[in-house]
Amino acid sequence: MPRLNANNEMLAREIIARYPVRKSALIPLLHLAQEQDGYVAEDAMAHIAELVEVTPAEVLGTCSFYEMFKLHPVGHYVINVCGTLSCQLLGADELIHHAEDRLGIKVGATTEDGRFTLEKAECQAACTEAPCLQVNYRHEYRVTTDDFDAMIDRLNNADQKDPAAIPPHGTLSTVRQQIPSGRAVGAVAPELVTGPPVWMPTESAEES
Repeated sequence: MPRLNANNEMLAREIIARYPVRKSALIPLLHLAQEQDGYVAEDAMAHIAELVEVTPAEVLGTCSFYEMFKLHPVGHYVINVCGTLSCQLLGADELIHHAEDRLGIKVGATTEDGRFTLEKAECQAACTEAPCLQVNYRHEYRVTTDDFDAMIDRLNNADQKDPAAIPPHGTLSTVRQQIPSGRAVGAVAPELVTGPPVWMPTESAEES
């Protein structure tokens, strides 16, 4: 299983430099590992542990806490159908059963071609747009069974070079944050801070 590749290791070190405490970069680095491989591999977690100077168990503990991080390979597209109350009342169960029939898999499984993973999700914070689902954590609203079929057809024929295409699982954004060296705030370890933040008014400043 892969560690971070050379380019991603360089990016990881850049991300770490933004934080006063190295392990504060843990979650961004887990996202980076998942973007690289589509899931978070064991060797990638070990590599991250080395970079932020914690144990592999601490990395695994963080990774396993969050549903978005996958510890095993998943499909190119992960489809999460919301199954909580608002969506359930408006047809989520029917939608999930239809999705299973259309894809030929049960919830929790991946199609044989590795293209789709189907999951049932908790609330996706779009209750007024029920029933909803997400494809690689990008929302689709008020989805009917016909809408679902059209979505699958669209994804099967998607041109990944199209800027509007949904990127592979693990890609949070197609635009990478860049902070010019002259604009960085600078990371100061908490134990080195001896006074209040510069933006916080002091008594002397208020008196003057």
